[in-house]
Amino acid sequence: MDLKEIKAVIDLMTRNGLAEFELEKPEFKIRVKKGNQPGEMVVSSPQQLHYAPVNLLTPTASAPVSAPVVESTGLAINSPMVGTFYRSPSPDSPAYVEVGKEVGPDTVVCIIEAMKVMNEIKAEVKGVITEILAETGKPVEFGKPLFKVRPT
Repeated sequence: MDLKEIKAVIDLMTRNGLAEFELEKPEFKIRVKKGNQPGEMVVSSPQQLHYAPVNLLTPTASAPVSAPVVESTGLAINSPMVGTFYRSPSPDSPAYVEVGKEVGPDTVVCIIEAMKVMNEIKAEVKGVITEILAETGKPVEFGKPLFKVRPT
């Protein structure tokens, strides 16, 4: 990830009023969090480096993606990153999933756009979609529930 991409992340955060951004890829991990002082931005890595206003990260090993959260009404498929949520691959295409559709661990359920990169999000569980919690074209936060799934 280069300086231009990190600046794009900060712009995304500022435009959408986000306080924190985290992105994990096989080759790197970045976490940007607004500091306590006006205009201060803290970028941290597993070593918890803190600089103001911005520190560049070196690539780190990726941690495994957390499993979906089990709720009293079933499972929640949560957003693994901050970005813009899309239910279909293009405006003219049908949605990846609808309420009532059975999904498996490798079923793509949506796309989250982050820094002009379209990231396919997989269900990672086996079950039936019971609720769609995010709206197409709207920003989502890291960890925000996107779908509810009844395990099968």
